[in-house]
Amino acid sequence: MDRATPHCSKITRRFLDSNKDTIRLEYLPVGSPEFNAVEECWRQGKYHILSTYYPTFDFLEDTISHYYRTTRFNLDIVKYLMRTID
Repeated sequence: MDRATPHCSKITRRFLDSNKDTIRLEYLPVGSPEFNAVEECWRQGKYHILSTYYPTFDFLEDTISHYYRTTRFNLDIVKYLMRTID
């Protein structure tokens, strides 16, 4: 996990403390988006979504929402992370 504000909130910390027997956290290095698979999903979405003209902001917003709700990303997480180690 990264150190984004929602991941450090009191609610999140309480949840993690109460589930520390079943959840083990691994922090991503600061400033290393290449280790965060979600960044790859954002990159793919940006490529697909922003290659089209949207006449209104509402249409763009609906398109983004639909894309991320329906797209299945075929991302092998181990292969994705291991690509940076050579």
